Amino acid sequence: MAFDGIVIANLVHELNQTILNTKISKIAQPEADELLLTCKGGEAGQYRVAISASAALPFLYLTDENKPSPMTAPTFCMVLRKHIANGRITRIFQPHMERIIHIKIEHLNEMGDLCHKTLVIELMGKHSNIIFCNEDGTIIDSIKHVSSAVSSLREVLPGKPYFIATTQEEKHDLLSLTAEQIHDAISDRPCSVCKAIYGAFTGVSPLIANELAHRAGIDGDQPVAACSREELMHLCNHITWFADTLRDNAFSPVIVRKGKEPVEFSAIELTMYKDYDVEHFDSISKVLEVFYAEKNVYNRIRQKSADLRRIVSTALERNSKKYDLQCKQLKDSEKKDKYKVYGELINSFGYGLPEGAKELEAENYYDDNKLIKIPLDPTLTPQENAQKYFDRYGKLKRTAEALHSLIEETRAQIDHLESIQNSLDIALTSDDLVQIKEELIEYGFIKKGRGGKKQKIKSRPFHYISSDGYDIYVGKNNYQNDELTFKFATGNDWWFHAKKMPGSHVVVKAKDGEMPDRVFEEAGQLAGFYSKGRDNEKVEIDYLQKKNVKKPAGSAPGFVVYYTNFSLTIHPDISKLTLADS
Repeated sequence: MAFDGIVIANLVHELNQTILNTKISKIAQPEADELLLTCKGGEAGQYRVAISASAALPFLYLTDENKPSPMTAPTFCMVLRKHIANGRITRIFQPHMERIIHIKIEHLNEMGDLCHKTLVIELMGKHSNIIFCNEDGTIIDSIKHVSSAVSSLREVLPGKPYFIATTQEEKHDLLSLTAEQIHDAISDRPCSVCKAIYGAFTGVSPLIANELAHRAGIDGDQPVAACSREELMHLCNHITWFADTLRDNAFSPVIVRKGKEPVEFSAIELTMYKDYDVEHFDSISKVLEVFYAEKNVYNRIRQKSADLRRIVSTALERNSKKYDLQCKQLKDSEKKDKYKVYGELINSFGYGLPEGAKELEAENYYDDNKLIKIPLDPTLTPQENAQKYFDRYGKLKRTAEALHSLIEETRAQIDHLESIQNSLDIALTSDDLVQIKEELIEYGFIKKGRGGKKQKIKSRPFHYISSDGYDIYVGKNNYQNDELTFKFATGNDWWFHAKKMPGSHVVVKAKDGEMPDRVFEEAGQLAGFYSKGRDNEKVEIDYLQKKNVKKPAGSAPGFVVYYTNFSLTIHPDISKLTLADS
């Protein structure tokens, strides 16, 4: 995620349009590393500013949401209330494209004198902090205290002077350079083009660097030295044009999604994500609020499903190794017919062999009477040698017969586990995990605990509405797939599934008359997206009427067979489909 200097610049512009000259009416600290400021005044009348110095997800944005505060306010919150409650915000700025926002506040002290304070918000990953400073730059307090034992570069403690630590080479301010100066700043760097851009300029993240290279038609991963001067100057011109948009505050906030999952956000248009879904917003605050909320959903469900994923992954690895070994053993058993031929040829031509012979040369009447040499054990008679080869043949034959069955079982086990893995990939809530865990217990991948109340099943299949008003249902796991196909769907409903790969069952409820082609395409897109092939450019989809889908007796949930079907090839993009409910 690129919470970079460009996003900060967009935020500062937005804050200047909204909370500048407003009064801070309420200060709350809902979490140990979060602030929530309520500002009154301006066009909207009231604004809330959410600020987080979390090492994992630092942020600042305007929001309509309120969060409950602890009964006893933390010390930092009390300090802020003492000094700047009812204070007026007089200036908001970003120093030199850094990931830092300064909010200047004027207020009256106990004596009625006008004073000025600065709230410094540093959004720098694990080094994020919220620092409250006096007019002369002395730190009054901070939401995180940083002693010399933690950082040798800068102490963040009450009474210490505030300054921005320089931990790396001096970077350039992109807004103050010409195209030629930009060329000089990146042309001699012994690294990739992308790294040269974000390494040379303050506030530019790898995301923006790659976007600038893409706009110039240059591979961001190629070395700078591999670029001609003309290519570099073309790149520098694009960087200059980009700097002009920043000076003009011509921002275009976006969220990039892969299907429904948010992948990236930015304050500018991201042209390099042409194959992804890009949603545009009028407000960078809305981008951040939506992105962090949605990302949190995906992160939380991945954390909750981590144990199940590990169990499935371990079982898959074990069965894959078993499958490879069984296939190797089956291949080794293919020589069984050779031993049978050896035994029969010895019985046919071995009567004249001298005692102690080490081989028999005979015509192989199974292969156009070609001469063949058969190794013999000199300590055994011809009849005993023949019997030895027949015994080998019998053993390998029995092994091959057993292996065919075992390989089929192991392959079915792998397919089952991969289908469960796909179910975990599309799970969105804790309720979606309940049936997956039950399936793992039922099939012995998880030991069943003693007692314990059975959890209520709340998860339901996805329900989409097609562009033509058809109801389309998508199973979230194998149990739902079975229920959807064999209990919910009727014979004339249409059934879709990604070809030869784990995926959800997709059912389109039939209506009177012929179903439009667009419905087939949209149902196919859903089948492709909710399958293992969701990241592929193209996915082949099988579809047929539900009455032709059969379930073999004793097969695992979600497993079906069909013998006549239609096929279509789609790009698994569902961004234009409407999710009715879950």
